[in-house]
Amino acid sequence: MKIFNATQIKEWEAFSMREQGISSIELMERAAAACFRWLLKNGLLQNHFHFFCGKGNNGGDGLALARILMENNTPVSVYILESGKVGSPDFQENLQRLHQLTAHIHFMQPGFSFPVINSNDLLVDAIFGTGLNKPVEGLALELIGFLNSTGCPIISIDIPSGLFPDKSRVGYSAISATHTLSFQNYKPAFLFPENNLFVGQLHLLDIGLSPNFENTTDTTYELLDAVLIQGILKPRNRFAHKGNFGHAALVAGSYGMMGAAVLAARACLSSGAGKLTAHIPSCGYMTVQTAAPEAMCKVSGEKYVEDVENMHAYTAIGVGPGIGLQETSGTLLKTIFSAKPQSLLLDADALNCIAADKDLLGLLPVNTLITPHPKEFERLFGKTSNDFERIDRAVQKAAELNIYIVLKGHHTAIITPRGKIYFNNTGNAGMAKAGMGDVLTGIITGLMAQQYPLPEAAIIGVYIHGLAGDIAAEKFSQEAMQASDLINCMGDAWKILRY
Repeated sequence: MKIFNATQIKEWEAFSMREQGISSIELMERAAAACFRWLLKNGLLQNHFHFFCGKGNNGGDGLALARILMENNTPVSVYILESGKVGSPDFQENLQRLHQLTAHIHFMQPGFSFPVINSNDLLVDAIFGTGLNKPVEGLALELIGFLNSTGCPIISIDIPSGLFPDKSRVGYSAISATHTLSFQNYKPAFLFPENNLFVGQLHLLDIGLSPNFENTTDTTYELLDAVLIQGILKPRNRFAHKGNFGHAALVAGSYGMMGAAVLAARACLSSGAGKLTAHIPSCGYMTVQTAAPEAMCKVSGEKYVEDVENMHAYTAIGVGPGIGLQETSGTLLKTIFSAKPQSLLLDADALNCIAADKDLLGLLPVNTLITPHPKEFERLFGKTSNDFERIDRAVQKAAELNIYIVLKGHHTAIITPRGKIYFNNTGNAGMAKAGMGDVLTGIITGLMAQQYPLPEAAIIGVYIHGLAGDIAAEKFSQEAMQASDLINCMGDAWKILRY
């Protein structure tokens, strides 16, 4: 699914109207009808609705929905935020239509007393839409504060008022919606943790915008889905042998952290790699050979990996899970970098080692993949003030270093050197536990070993990692699921994608 910015959303609407021969007021009616169907499906028509509308097209959506509810005998009160200016043409048209049903429309001006809201009432936020480009102030700011203070469920139309569709709102007020009824596709704002408490539960409603625009328009952001993943999966030839699926290497584990090596190894094998060699310290030899008997082992050092050899012989190499931070870590990484591996993934302590010696960044082989969580990213590239700035920094660094970055989070982002960003849409809060990153490292390394190019290996790996997490949450609950459960659920995830 492509994710459009505010300008492209307007272009999409205009394109659809031209292609389908409809007016903007007819498109607005579609949006209102889609919202009504959602309210009907969720059994909410018995509530008293309080609509709070601005005078732009978002307010017009609200007035159209209020009219449909009135026509279906639902009690509705309407409040319009007065700006001193005439509303948009579609707002004015819907206001005239609503006047034919009721004269009880309240215009809010400075000094207006906010209405009494009962605890079982529903509030509809249609104050500002995707056209908002500056912080809310004045009476609008007071209104947002009042609505948030009521404790009543709030349903925002298209986007919670006060949020910007494609830039950060940190430091500014916005509606804290219980539900956001948005249209057609995600907005960028919905993908960032800083907006989670404002968006609430997101529901995308189809209003029939033209697929031709989506198919032919380039975007910076794209959301992963099963169709995209299935389109890049390679079939496994029935006459193939293990050599056809690559030889992966993992440099992982240290004294007290051998579990990271085990998780990465088992995940790598479950990703479909033909062979795996784990480079580990001697203290973990029996652990890995017992927990992952399919993996071969090469031992160096007693408590941590001191050296590696023949790195050029592997189809893909994953480095970092549980290796620890020793004085020799930098030398170890330099040895790996100098082998110029075909595909290299760096995670966890490998990234922390680079953060401690920034000169190592300049030695990264071209097309290296790094998989930091936000704190690791910060150690590598510096602090940022919000999620949008962090993504911009990642785009800058990916281009500057000619690397790929998997920035982990609820909607994990895969950033390419050319600035394309893919957001993941699988996974759940049960995955916020130790070991999940080790599993991801193993999965992506195994896919790279099978000669999936970047970013395809990262895209498939991130998606199936989250999908296995969703299956594990369903089986064991978010609270009880563990990283090893993801590996055990990968077979079910592959079946969903393959069959």
